Parts: sequence; C-alpha cells; structure tokens
Amino acid sequence: MESIRTRNPQAALMSLEADAASTRGGFACMFSNSHEYETALIAERRAQGRYSQPTRRWPMLLLIGAMLVVFVTGLMFG
Repeated sequence: MESIRTRNPQAALMSLEADAASTRGGFACMFSNSHEYETALIAERRAQGRYSQPTRRWPMLLLIGAMLVVFVTGLMFG
C-alpha cells in the first residue's frame, strides 16, 4: 500500500472519502422502509419473468366438465 505522505493531500482526502463511502455502503440498506424493498423485489422478479406463467387450459376445462356433470345429473334426477 502506498504511503499517504508520497501523495498530495487532496488525493489522500479523496481516497479516504471513497473508502468511507464504500464502507458505509456495506453496512447501510439501500431502502428506507420495507415498502421500497418489496416494490424493488417485485420489480426485479417481474423483470426476470417469475410472475408471468403460461396460460393453462386445464382449470377452465375442469370447470366446464364439472358444470356439465352437474347439469346432466340434474336432468337425470329432475
């Protein structure tokens, strides 16, 4: 590591400020509250495509089939 005496004071000050900022970044949270965190998390997951599921036809077909069974049963016993 370089000695601070070999550099000019302005460069040493800038180096210390950069080190302090990077150190603070390791301990501090980017978000001020949980709402900001959750909003950013959901936005990131949407960007990754986690929430976009392919449409499936099975639930609709099962619903129509169940309604048909109920209708036919009603006709037979009604």
